[in-house]
Amino acid sequence: MHGSGILTRWLLENDLVDEMTLIVIPVILGQGARLFPEIGPDLALDLVESRVDSKGVAIQVYRPAGRPRYATA
Repeated sequence: MHGSGILTRWLLENDLVDEMTLIVIPVILGQGARLFPEIGPDLALDLVESRVDSKGVAIQVYRPAGRPRYATA
């Protein structure tokens, strides 16, 4: 599935995502829509695969891993 951040968030919130591939292109843009909202539940991800192509594009495959655990101070 490409494109829709709203659909992606809904699928994640309803535990309907088995695997997610993020493609990071090394370009900085000054504006744009957020993929993930500033508020809402946190979600841990397990990295399954990671590679970088000859142009520096990072391709990372993740699987949802439930709620994250944070270290206490």
